[in-house]
Amino acid sequence: DYYRDGVYPEKYSFKYPKVGEDNSHVSVWNFNVKKNRSKALNTGIGIQDDIYIPRIQWTTSNSEVCITWMNRAQNELKLILVNTIKNNSRILFKEMNKRYIDLSDNLKFTKDGKYFLLSSELSGYNQLYRYDMNGKFVNQITKGELELTEFYGMDSTEDILFFQRSENRGLDRKIYSIHIDGSKPFCLTPFDGVNNARMNRAGNYFIVSSSTISSLPVHKICNSTGSTIRILEENKDLSSRLENFNYSPVELGFIKNSHHDEMNTIIIKPLNFDPLKKYPLFMFLYGGPGSQQVMNRWSSISFNWWLQMLAQKGYIICVVDNRGTGGRGEDFKKMTYKQLGKYETEDQIDAAKYMSKLPYVDGSRIGIFGWSYGGYMSSLCLLKGNDIFKSAIAVAPVTNWKWYDNIYTERYMGDEKNNKQSYQDNSPVYFASQLKGNYLLVHGLADDNVHFQNTAEMAKELIKNKKQFDTYFYPNRNHGISGDNATIHLFTKMTNFVLEKI
Repeated sequence: DYYRDGVYPEKYSFKYPKVGEDNSHVSVWNFNVKKNRSKALNTGIGIQDDIYIPRIQWTTSNSEVCITWMNRAQNELKLILVNTIKNNSRILFKEMNKRYIDLSDNLKFTKDGKYFLLSSELSGYNQLYRYDMNGKFVNQITKGELELTEFYGMDSTEDILFFQRSENRGLDRKIYSIHIDGSKPFCLTPFDGVNNARMNRAGNYFIVSSSTISSLPVHKICNSTGSTIRILEENKDLSSRLENFNYSPVELGFIKNSHHDEMNTIIIKPLNFDPLKKYPLFMFLYGGPGSQQVMNRWSSISFNWWLQMLAQKGYIICVVDNRGTGGRGEDFKKMTYKQLGKYETEDQIDAAKYMSKLPYVDGSRIGIFGWSYGGYMSSLCLLKGNDIFKSAIAVAPVTNWKWYDNIYTERYMGDEKNNKQSYQDNSPVYFASQLKGNYLLVHGLADDNVHFQNTAEMAKELIKNKKQFDTYFYPNRNHGISGDNATIHLFTKMTNFVLEKI
């Protein structure tokens, strides 16, 4: 419902199949521009098949298109080649995974029509592979236990490839060149930090953007060996302006959970920090599959400047990337498969307990905040960690995975009918009775991503269990809660909540 000063609310409806519900049936079509005519392509896919077609792209032949097919569980992938003139098809490639396949846009066909390149987690780490046009394996191009995070493309000879790789527990990103046979890997950006690139079509020039947690982004044009051709922007003016603000240094590190896994962390301490004093702790998280908040890049975390302001007001800020986050290999990321929320919550509680034992942290004043998946996580942390967390803010949280969209949820959790216990064990709505601390629950009424239903059901359960809580709702606002002063209104409330309740 939208509320626009009418006698009745305006109704807006859209397709949003939830867990276990029917999807649209999909087919692939070809449009002939000259003849102004469409025709259905013979893909070998049945019109009633319960599948996804997440990618369609041309090969280097103007009469051959490649269709990416995935089953509904998203643990099986096929590349199907269709000849648009003869209207016949063949399967080029198949891949299966015991958990799920993370789809990418790294499928490239060589100009000579002999090969295609594809990234995959077959080895346990995302790497780049070469196959011929019969789907036969030719060679693994990138290797090792450091993940390929971006594939930029090839030079004009198609002998040299350029890619980005995750290093240093996923904190850094560096740019490399390598020959297509996997030989002579060369780092174009050997310095620490996060380096991103945009490559020209010929593969001989790049715009490289580089930063660290403590240094502002520098943008420059480089050649294919990494040599600087021209500096585009060094952000000197911004650097000077920041000297006028009480900007706290940001510390990168790690905390070990109870299983001795090293979890990357960002710590922001108040200016003029005194280790002999006791400070309240405010944690922020996202924590969803494959995501990262903690990286060695400038302004790495979401809501960085709001968190800096809270540090000015005397709070220690702690951000932890739990198990399930990205940049560290398939096992670290996919261990949360079919039980989203379980290990992530355990890790955040472990981190809070570790921080509470530091001599300068007041263990009785620990709060946590998250938005979307982070709101889901902050809710679980307050409820399951009610002995450690005093307060939590949850903005637009999922409170039961059965109310979220099926393509995302089923990828990580499977169908509820086959995984009912895990849905129950890791949905905040079933733990409302465990609320002890202060809870601020916020949602936009027009959220078309995480539906307001999640918060309405959560509120219902809290009321049923006689639990007091604070709630804010935003009419006509979607998942981002912005426009018509909604953002400043929300952050004013959240600031006051932190100051009063933590």
